[in-house]
Amino acid sequence: MIVAKGLTKYFGTVAALKEASFHVGRNEIVGFLGPNGAGKSTAMRILTGFFPASSGEARVDGVEVHEHPLEVKRKVGYLPENVPLYEDMVVTDFLAYAGAAKGLKSRQRHEEAERVMERCGLLPMRRRLLRNLSKGYRQRVGLAQALVGSPPVLILDEPTVGLDPAQIVEIRSLIKELGREHTVLLSTHILPEVSMVCDRVIIINSGRIVAEASMDQFTASGSKPLEEAFMAAVSFEAGTGEAAP
Repeated sequence: MIVAKGLTKYFGTVAALKEASFHVGRNEIVGFLGPNGAGKSTAMRILTGFFPASSGEARVDGVEVHEHPLEVKRKVGYLPENVPLYEDMVVTDFLAYAGAAKGLKSRQRHEEAERVMERCGLLPMRRRLLRNLSKGYRQRVGLAQALVGSPPVLILDEPTVGLDPAQIVEIRSLIKELGREHTVLLSTHILPEVSMVCDRVIIINSGRIVAEASMDQFTASGSKPLEEAFMAAVSFEAGTGEAAP
């Protein structure tokens, strides 16, 4: 459902991505891990058509992102790390507006708003102004707008940021449920979260894919715990450019 081949992205002379290649299968939940500045958000923004790659190829559900960005946007629900909200709107109107942006007809917009509010625990907040919501509820609204229109692919950048422990448990459970119907690429810094919800892990560092394995491989007898595997993958020997053993 997601295929990246040799993705490279320059900002001026700085390479944020360097020949990054990876894939995500249908109805798979994949954790996309890496330290700050590793290139996770850059890769996600390329996949959603937010900006183009400098070189390489990205496809979502068989559609090339650079050649058909609007078609790709219809196939993807995107939750960025910093949720963009129109703070003068109430929750239900904002979600209906998201439906309009995704091309839903008037009646469908309100039905979808109701559906995603129920799924994300937002019904009690439906008439609240977005500016008056807590960080946790704002994050829920961001996830709800990603679900509007039931896109086959969900790209979630730090979906549990700002949530309290009870909300984190609820969102983790929701993401696992969503994996039955959607393909999910999930970026997070919370490694236990990855262990609980993901089928496979991709680790990126300094713009390059440095490790990839299923959770079964990480948890197999004799394998390193995810935390140790992550640290080994992102630890580089000074001046060598090679992963430390």
